[in-house]
Amino acid sequence: MQYVCIMNLIFTLAEINNIARQVYEQGKQQKVWALHGEMGVGKTTFIHALSENLGVTSSIGSPTYSIINEYKSTQEGIIFHMDWYRLKDEEEALQAGVEDCLLSGHFCLVEWPDKAPGLLPDDCLHISLSVIDEQTRQISLF
Repeated sequence: MQYVCIMNLIFTLAEINNIARQVYEQGKQQKVWALHGEMGVGKTTFIHALSENLGVTSSIGSPTYSIINEYKSTQEGIIFHMDWYRLKDEEEALQAGVEDCLLSGHFCLVEWPDKAPGLLPDDCLHISLSVIDEQTRQISLF
């Protein structure tokens, strides 16, 4: 499947809150976001900034071991933050309950979506993060 880039920004980590707001305004109509990028690029940092912008006041962290974290947002209601890094395949993802989250209609943020790509909806917003240098990142929306 070919994806068309709808936004491409270069930013410093100090600007991540502003970038998170811009990305949300561009993609808020899509309820499932798949975040792609190498280890350490800042996927969780971006989700943290986005969640704070959306009024989440609870602790925001990577669900690497729990697979799914649930946050309460003043703007989006429930947000599911999923980290599929430790999943072996789609069957294990289904057993972990990710499909229920994806079909819930709630806002879902998925790190490492390539572990179970067949579970993502067709209208998923794909976000690619890449490192430019130690303090600079590129974010692209598809």
